[in-house]
Amino acid sequence: MADKKKSTFMKDFKAFITKGNIIDMAVGVVIGGSFGKIVTGLVNYIINPFVAMFMQAGSLDSIKTVIKEAELDATGAVIAEEVAILWGTWLQTVIDFLITAFCIFVVLRIIMNVKNRFESEQIAKAEAEAAEAKLKADEEAAALKARQDALEESTLKQAELLAEIRDLLKKQ
Repeated sequence: MADKKKSTFMKDFKAFITKGNIIDMAVGVVIGGSFGKIVTGLVNYIINPFVAMFMQAGSLDSIKTVIKEAELDATGAVIAEEVAILWGTWLQTVIDFLITAFCIFVVLRIIMNVKNRFESEQIAKAEAEAAEAKLKADEEAAALKARQDALEESTLKQAELLAEIRDLLKKQ
């Protein structure tokens, strides 16, 4: 019974891993990681120098609140590490996030606009086809009605002719 569960588990896992969605997700993760590096580079190498111009600290990484100073021995080797709240590093991370979120928002907005435009074109095309089909059906219905009216008129004329023939035969 354990073999059945294992084989079912492995079969399900194989089906999951070979689906296109997992590959798309993996590609998205790799591209997302690379995009994260680009955003981090933008913050570190372009935004931070501008921030440093207006700050005494020099860069965002140097903004911190020291809770406990580092302990050094006589040779200058660190005995105990400094304990500090790294406000600048945290602010840099927030800026990274905001830039990444903004870029993803812009890309998704473009994709959704293209998708909506495509769907509206498809809907308009379907509505035009439906209107054309309705027009054709109305034309066919009108032609059928005209034919039926002609047949009814012909039947009435035949009935009148038969009545006239009967009347003529009765007179003779």
